[in-house]
Amino acid sequence: MVRFLRLVLIFFLAACTHADGGWKAKDISGLMPDLELSMTEAPARPVTAADYRGKIALVFFGYTSCPDVCPTTLVRLAQALRAMPDHGAGARVLFVTVDPSRDTPERLARYVSAFGDGVVGLRGTPEAIDRLTRRYRVSYSLGQPDAKGDYEVSHSSGVFVFDAQGRARLLVRPDDRPADIAADLERLERG
Repeated sequence: MVRFLRLVLIFFLAACTHADGGWKAKDISGLMPDLELSMTEAPARPVTAADYRGKIALVFFGYTSCPDVCPTTLVRLAQALRAMPDHGAGARVLFVTVDPSRDTPERLARYVSAFGDGVVGLRGTPEAIDRLTRRYRVSYSLGQPDAKGDYEVSHSSGVFVFDAQGRARLLVRPDDRPADIAADLERLERG
Protein backbone atom coordinates (compact mmCIF):
# COMPACT_ATOMS: atom_id res chain seq x y z
CA MET A 1 0.00 0.00 0.00
CA VAL A 2 2.82 2.42 0.87
CA ARG A 3 4.48 1.68 -2.44
CA PHE A 4 1.23 2.43 -4.27
CA LEU A 5 0.84 5.76 -2.43
CA ARG A 6 4.43 6.69 -3.32
CA LEU A 7 3.73 5.96 -6.99
CA VAL A 8 0.56 8.09 -6.87
CA LEU A 9 2.48 10.92 -5.18
CA ILE A 10 5.29 10.75 -7.76
CA PHE A 11 2.70 10.83 -10.56
CA PHE A 12 1.02 13.95 -9.16
CA LEU A 13 4.30 15.72 -8.49
CA ALA A 14 5.50 14.98 -12.01
CA ALA A 15 2.26 16.34 -13.44
CA CYS A 16 2.76 19.60 -11.55
CA THR A 17 6.37 20.25 -12.50
CA HIS A 18 6.93 22.45 -15.53
CA ALA A 19 4.47 20.71 -17.83
CA ASP A 20 4.10 24.23 -19.22
CA GLY A 21 7.72 24.34 -20.37
CA GLY A 22 8.72 26.76 -17.63
CA TRP A 23 6.73 29.70 -19.01
CA LYS A 24 5.23 32.20 -16.59
CA ALA A 25 2.24 32.91 -18.89
CA LYS A 26 0.00 30.17 -20.28
CA ASP A 27 1.66 28.20 -23.08
CA ILE A 28 -0.71 28.06 -26.07
CA SER A 29 1.79 26.80 -28.64
CA GLY A 30 -0.05 24.83 -31.32
CA LEU A 31 -3.48 25.76 -29.94
CA MET A 32 -4.10 28.99 -31.83
CA PRO A 33 -3.50 30.01 -35.44
CA ASP A 34 -0.55 32.13 -36.54
CA LEU A 35 -0.82 35.91 -36.51
CA GLU A 36 -2.88 37.08 -39.43
CA LEU A 37 -4.49 40.49 -39.69
CA SER A 38 -5.22 43.32 -42.07
CA MET A 39 -5.94 46.54 -40.19
CA THR A 40 -4.95 50.19 -40.00
CA GLU A 41 -2.29 51.27 -37.55
CA ALA A 42 -3.48 54.54 -36.06
CA PRO A 43 -3.59 57.12 -37.32
CA ALA A 44 -3.64 55.93 -40.96
CA ARG A 45 -1.08 53.27 -41.96
CA PRO A 46 -2.47 50.04 -43.48
CA VAL A 47 -0.73 47.01 -41.93
CA THR A 48 -0.76 43.24 -42.11
CA ALA A 49 0.85 40.62 -39.92
CA ALA A 50 3.91 40.76 -42.21
CA ASP A 51 4.61 44.28 -40.94
CA TYR A 52 5.30 42.83 -37.48
CA ARG A 53 7.40 39.81 -38.54
CA GLY A 54 10.73 39.80 -36.80
CA LYS A 55 9.17 41.24 -33.64
CA ILE A 56 7.24 39.63 -30.83
CA ALA A 57 3.61 40.77 -31.09
CA LEU A 58 1.37 41.05 -28.04
CA VAL A 59 -2.23 41.32 -29.27
CA PHE A 60 -4.86 42.77 -26.95
CA PHE A 61 -8.48 43.60 -27.83
CA GLY A 62 -10.12 46.56 -26.08
CA TYR A 63 -11.30 50.16 -26.52
CA THR A 64 -10.16 53.61 -25.48
CA SER A 65 -13.18 54.40 -23.26
CA CYS A 66 -12.52 51.31 -21.12
CA PRO A 67 -12.45 52.45 -17.50
CA ASP A 68 -10.23 49.76 -16.03
CA VAL A 69 -9.15 46.58 -17.84
CA CYS A 70 -7.59 48.23 -20.90
CA PRO A 71 -5.48 50.90 -19.20
CA THR A 72 -4.39 48.49 -16.46
CA THR A 73 -3.39 45.84 -19.00
CA LEU A 74 -1.56 48.32 -21.23
CA VAL A 75 0.35 49.72 -18.24
CA ARG A 76 1.44 46.18 -17.24
CA LEU A 77 2.53 45.40 -20.81
CA ALA A 78 4.43 48.70 -21.12
CA GLN A 79 6.15 47.98 -17.78
CA ALA A 80 7.13 44.54 -19.07
CA LEU A 81 8.64 46.04 -22.22
CA ARG A 82 10.59 48.62 -20.21
CA ALA A 83 11.88 45.85 -17.91
CA MET A 84 13.52 44.04 -20.82
CA PRO A 85 17.25 44.64 -21.43
CA ASP A 86 16.50 46.25 -24.82
CA HIS A 87 13.46 48.08 -23.39
CA GLY A 88 11.16 46.05 -25.61
CA ALA A 89 12.75 47.02 -28.92
CA GLY A 90 12.03 43.53 -30.22
CA ALA A 91 8.34 43.58 -29.28
CA ARG A 92 5.15 45.47 -30.10
CA VAL A 93 1.87 45.62 -28.23
CA LEU A 94 -0.92 45.62 -30.82
CA PHE A 95 -3.99 47.17 -29.18
CA VAL A 96 -6.94 46.27 -31.42
CA THR A 97 -10.03 48.39 -30.81
CA VAL A 98 -13.36 46.58 -30.78
CA ASP A 99 -15.14 49.97 -30.80
CA PRO A 100 -14.04 51.60 -34.08
CA SER A 101 -17.03 53.94 -34.28
CA ARG A 102 -15.88 55.84 -31.17
CA ASP A 103 -12.17 55.06 -31.47
CA THR A 104 -11.32 57.34 -34.36
CA PRO A 105 -7.79 57.05 -35.78
CA GLU A 106 -6.73 60.22 -33.97
CA ARG A 107 -8.26 59.20 -30.65
CA LEU A 108 -6.71 55.73 -30.84
CA ALA A 109 -3.26 57.14 -31.73
CA ARG A 110 -3.45 59.62 -28.83
CA TYR A 111 -4.58 56.89 -26.40
CA VAL A 112 -1.84 54.36 -27.18
CA SER A 113 0.88 57.05 -27.18
CA ALA A 114 0.30 57.45 -23.43
CA PHE A 115 1.69 53.94 -22.90
CA GLY A 116 4.95 54.31 -24.81
CA ASP A 117 6.49 53.71 -28.21
CA GLY A 118 6.06 49.94 -28.06
CA VAL A 119 2.25 50.18 -28.06
CA VAL A 120 0.39 50.71 -31.33
CA GLY A 121 -3.32 51.07 -31.96
CA LEU A 122 -5.03 49.02 -34.64
CA ARG A 123 -8.49 49.51 -36.04
CA GLY A 124 -10.52 48.10 -38.86
CA THR A 125 -14.01 47.77 -40.18
CA PRO A 126 -16.50 45.94 -37.97
CA GLU A 127 -16.21 42.99 -40.38
CA ALA A 128 -12.40 42.92 -40.11
CA ILE A 129 -12.62 43.06 -36.32
CA ASP A 130 -15.18 40.25 -36.29
CA ARG A 131 -12.93 38.08 -38.51
CA LEU A 132 -9.96 38.71 -36.24
CA THR A 133 -11.83 38.06 -32.99
CA ARG A 134 -13.33 34.85 -34.40
CA ARG A 135 -9.87 33.70 -35.50
CA TYR A 136 -8.55 33.99 -31.93
CA ARG A 137 -11.82 33.03 -30.18
CA VAL A 138 -12.11 36.41 -28.49
CA SER A 139 -15.48 37.61 -27.33
CA TYR A 140 -16.75 41.16 -27.19
CA SER A 141 -20.09 42.90 -27.38
CA LEU A 142 -21.38 46.43 -27.75
CA GLY A 143 -24.33 47.40 -25.55
CA GLN A 144 -27.38 49.40 -26.55
CA PRO A 145 -26.77 53.17 -26.76
CA ASP A 146 -28.40 55.26 -24.05
CA ALA A 147 -30.10 58.63 -24.64
CA LYS A 148 -26.69 60.33 -24.99
CA GLY A 149 -25.41 57.69 -27.41
CA ASP A 150 -23.10 56.09 -24.84
CA TYR A 151 -22.94 52.33 -24.54
CA GLU A 152 -21.03 49.70 -22.65
CA VAL A 153 -18.50 47.41 -24.26
CA SER A 154 -17.54 44.04 -22.85
CA HIS A 155 -14.42 42.24 -24.03
CA SER A 156 -11.93 39.51 -23.20
CA SER A 157 -8.93 40.44 -21.08
CA GLY A 158 -6.27 38.01 -22.28
CA VAL A 159 -3.24 39.05 -24.34
CA PHE A 160 -2.00 36.75 -27.10
CA VAL A 161 1.77 36.63 -27.55
CA PHE A 162 3.13 35.71 -30.98
CA ASP A 163 6.80 34.99 -31.57
CA ALA A 164 8.91 36.77 -34.20
CA GLN A 165 7.72 34.27 -36.84
CA GLY A 166 4.06 35.02 -36.05
CA ARG A 167 3.30 31.78 -34.19
CA ALA A 168 0.94 31.93 -31.21
CA ARG A 169 2.97 31.03 -28.14
CA LEU A 170 1.55 32.46 -24.91
CA LEU A 171 -1.57 33.85 -23.30
CA VAL A 172 -0.91 36.59 -20.76
CA ARG A 173 -3.62 36.66 -18.12
CA PRO A 174 -4.75 39.56 -15.91
CA ASP A 175 -2.79 38.25 -12.90
CA ASP A 176 0.54 37.84 -14.73
CA ARG A 177 3.11 40.29 -13.35
CA PRO A 178 5.15 42.63 -15.57
CA ALA A 179 8.45 41.02 -14.47
CA ASP A 180 7.14 37.57 -15.43
CA ILE A 181 5.85 38.85 -18.77
CA ALA A 182 9.25 40.43 -19.43
CA ALA A 183 11.02 37.15 -18.59
CA ASP A 184 8.83 35.25 -21.05
CA LEU A 185 9.38 37.87 -23.77
CA GLU A 186 13.14 37.74 -23.26
CA ARG A 187 13.01 33.95 -23.53
CA LEU A 188 11.06 34.23 -26.80
CA GLU A 189 13.62 36.72 -28.13
CA ARG A 190 16.43 34.28 -27.42
CA GLY A 191 14.54 31.65 -29.38
